[in-house]
Amino acid sequence: MSEHPLPSSIRPRADRAADPAPSSAAGNEPSSAAHREKHETGGKTEQPAEHLINALAVETGIAPHRIRAAVALLDADNSVPFIARYRKEATGALTDTQLRTIQSRLGQLRALEERRNRVLEALTERADEGLIDPLTLLQLRSSLMNAATIADVNAIYAPYRSERVTRAQMARAAGLDSLVEDLLEVPLAEAHAIAAAYITDGTEDEDEDESIEVAEADEALQIHSAEEALDGARAILIDRALTDPVLSEKLLKRLRDGGVIESRVIAGHESDGAKFSDYFAFSDRIRSIPPHRVLALHRAKDAGVVRLKVDVAPAPVALSPLRGAARAEAEAAAENYENVRSAYEREVAAALRIPVQVLNTVDDEDRVLGWLAATVRTAWRSHLRPRLAERIRHQLLDAAAQHATEVFASNLRDILLAAPAGHKTTLGLDPGLRHGVKYAVVDGTGEPLRVGTVYPHAPRNQWAEALRELSAACREHGVELIAIGNGTASRETDKLASELIRSLREEGVEAPQKVTVSEAGASVYSASALAAAELPDYDVTVRGAVSIARRLQDPLAELVKIDPQSIGVGQYQHDVPPAALRRALNDTVEDCVNAVGVNLNSASVQLLAHVAGVGTATAERIVAYRTEHGPFANRQQLLNVPRLGAKIFRQAAGFIRIRGGEEPLDASAVHPEAYPLARRIIADAQARNGAHWVAGALGTSDGTDPLAGLNPADYVQDSDTQASADEGTAGVYTVEDIFAELRRPGLDPRGSFRTARFSESVSHFEDVRPGMVLEGTVSNVAAFGAFVDIGVHQDGLVHISQMSRGYVANPHDIVRSGDIVQVRVVEVDPARRRISLSLLVEDEN
Repeated sequence: MSEHPLPSSIRPRADRAADPAPSSAAGNEPSSAAHREKHETGGKTEQPAEHLINALAVETGIAPHRIRAAVALLDADNSVPFIARYRKEATGALTDTQLRTIQSRLGQLRALEERRNRVLEALTERADEGLIDPLTLLQLRSSLMNAATIADVNAIYAPYRSERVTRAQMARAAGLDSLVEDLLEVPLAEAHAIAAAYITDGTEDEDEDESIEVAEADEALQIHSAEEALDGARAILIDRALTDPVLSEKLLKRLRDGGVIESRVIAGHESDGAKFSDYFAFSDRIRSIPPHRVLALHRAKDAGVVRLKVDVAPAPVALSPLRGAARAEAEAAAENYENVRSAYEREVAAALRIPVQVLNTVDDEDRVLGWLAATVRTAWRSHLRPRLAERIRHQLLDAAAQHATEVFASNLRDILLAAPAGHKTTLGLDPGLRHGVKYAVVDGTGEPLRVGTVYPHAPRNQWAEALRELSAACREHGVELIAIGNGTASRETDKLASELIRSLREEGVEAPQKVTVSEAGASVYSASALAAAELPDYDVTVRGAVSIARRLQDPLAELVKIDPQSIGVGQYQHDVPPAALRRALNDTVEDCVNAVGVNLNSASVQLLAHVAGVGTATAERIVAYRTEHGPFANRQQLLNVPRLGAKIFRQAAGFIRIRGGEEPLDASAVHPEAYPLARRIIADAQARNGAHWVAGALGTSDGTDPLAGLNPADYVQDSDTQASADEGTAGVYTVEDIFAELRRPGLDPRGSFRTARFSESVSHFEDVRPGMVLEGTVSNVAAFGAFVDIGVHQDGLVHISQMSRGYVANPHDIVRSGDIVQVRVVEVDPARRRISLSLLVEDEN
């Protein structure tokens, strides 16, 4: 028996792919890993199309010639840090953030274009076969050109994507298009009477020699009743609505602008889903719902606690239990809902050439009038609305995930660029109760000097013994800082450290300063293969204490050893596409490492791996070469490292530092390609001001500016910012950067070290009272506010409305992760373990 007993005009073609290209989960990512690598790393074969340049210019507000230069440099395999620092003349000094945006959107736009073209090819092929009429193809082409994401392209293509024979196709093959036209012409007639003319009993002209396949095909196209004919006609009308791109876009815009997204608790999940109680009966406008709320709604949905629905207006509630004003309000809401829904149905009717007046009929479906009205309602309520609602829900989710990724990356950047305490001997304390407080003393380079475990807390309560052991460690090694992890028993351990400091002072010993440090990710590091390789002689339980001490000395150098997702600065990080999140966070780490620079003779493999152009394999070869041959004396020696050629050297050289080496400029951010110009400036400074190198910096005997009287404009080699970008033309940006570096070579951009001082009287959640003014550290910044660690194992929330007496568009404009702030306690909610804080310390009351 034939698989498709149908006429060839409606059979699926065996040689046609079911889908011209599979869509990605994210909806706007490239369709393959190779495609992503080609575009995001700057494959040389890709040419920046002018329409993509113009699209990026419109999106970013950056001039097209700057975008064009940036894209050309990215496509030539230059890294973002290298372009941002050393190709400013070409791009007009685009920042690393701007370049990352261009890089990301360029990959997305190229993938979108590829997907759009493949879908257009598939639709054109179907049009050539007579399955799509020319006018519809033109409308589809217009819709596809306006599609902003791959998900939008897929949604437009969806009605044409299925290879199975649809009810509408069957109905058309049976000749029911004519019935549709008949019904549209006589809305007052009796529907079944018109449909009866299309009944076929299949008994005419029977041929005993007819093949089984043909017989089955004929049977499949038979119309046995008027009801069956009307069902086929309805399928055709609904298909027309679904495949009308103009109608879909019009309804989508209306729903996006005026619709709502709602959630309702699933009966029986009120208790186990209590943490989602804010969303048990929730409604918000699609056009204004905040990204974090979208992610929270989907988290509640994925947990099986609530159901989500995108609708035209807030759904009406049951009227029976309501009385008085509440009932009147509910009735008004129900009437509004019906009016709004009717507006959508009128759009559908108009697109199908059905008089909108039929929607006012109360007749049943016996007459064409009632049948048409029911068809329109079915088309909207059962087909178009669910499809468009799902499209909007995914658009909201994609936008929210993108926003969450950006917030996570911004917070990570702040944490990584936190000011280092410096090369000071540090005691790291990893707090615990039953299993004790692990400690590690590390020297200024982070090497462990002494480790151990003390048990000051319950159940052992060996407070005095713990003080004696820690005091001995501090006196023996001259501890200057105490880093206390902020996990379980942190405040109790903080009190131990306070008493330790007092006892040392009483003994006449210079007391260290204590600092609470985020221990997020320390346990992950402790159990990692990297920690085992770095600290093979130490138990996993004390490696965390070593990491806590090191991250106080230099947060960037230590945190690069940990998966960024384990650092604990993201909101809803598990609700966003992992590949996109990982890429954004790795980009952030790379930008931070290169912004600070890396000491070539002490950096770990993990730190070197993030230097522009290097990567893990090359970093391992650098460290192996350093171990075998000793410290690097100059940057040029990097070229002696196996498989490290001129291309990698050019990308990396400006970001590595060699202090005390043969070439003073190697300690600066001046790129070797600009050394001739820098030496010329130095020679002029020596001749004019008697400048000379002092402790790795250019200075004068009397402490005046060594470059006084020198004009950067006199050293500009080419004022044309578009010329010779790849050869490092020294324009005004480069010259000004050289001047800055000669004044303060290798200046660390991370600022000075400062810590919060927690209140000694507030160490537990129960100690917090409304009205208290406390000092804390901003631990995380989200779209709705900022979380602040006030030292009670539960961060408080400063809502965006409590950040300023004026309007705040973005909390990041007010605070950043790691900031030290004064906060006032507004409210304490013991049941939900929530603390509400305010940056408005002076109570307005």
